Amino acid sequence: MNKPVSLMRPMAKALACVALLTTLSGCVGLVAGGAVMSAVSANDRRTLGAQTEDKAIALKGESRARSIVGEQGHVNVTSFNRKVLLTGEVRDEGMKATVEREVRAISGVIGLVNELEVGPPSKYTTRSNDALITTKVKASLVDMQTISANSFKVVTERGNVYLMGMVTPREAQIGTDIARGVSGVQKVVKVFEYINDVDLKALPPVTNATGS
Repeated sequence: MNKPVSLMRPMAKALACVALLTTLSGCVGLVAGGAVMSAVSANDRRTLGAQTEDKAIALKGESRARSIVGEQGHVNVTSFNRKVLLTGEVRDEGMKATVEREVRAISGVIGLVNELEVGPPSKYTTRSNDALITTKVKASLVDMQTISANSFKVVTERGNVYLMGMVTPREAQIGTDIARGVSGVQKVVKVFEYINDVDLKALPPVTNATGS
């Protein structure tokens, strides 16, 4: 394998997204959340119903979180196969618990991982750097052709990378190792839904036009 070429491909993708970040002010979430992957792949292991429900859960969750934290926090709500990940910052432990309770009560949520930190809201520069890290991790996953990159959802908060998705233990380990090797990553947190090889073969590919 030609390693120099292999390394250049993800960096080229990352540099292209840096250019987008400089021109799409206020659209960091769009770049990091789905626009990149929609151009790379079109398949998703979730059912179409689960994909639709995940979008609804995320929208409702972020709306509820904003009503609770206001300007005193910054909360990201990510849902994958109805399992929710909360990241960001809140004023205190009471606010953290309230956000979790309200989001957990949303119809369709079957699990929740609360990674909210108590502290001031992150700065724009921090969020921009997180978006770049997400882009680099996704690009590196795409470059590793022994796994299905579109089976991973990547969320970055303060340099911490959270990996979600329906993956086998082997895929999870490869994806985790890849993320750990990306510059700027502080730690990798696995929030996977594990499946075995039999389950994997039984999953039909589902078209996802949005890549979310």
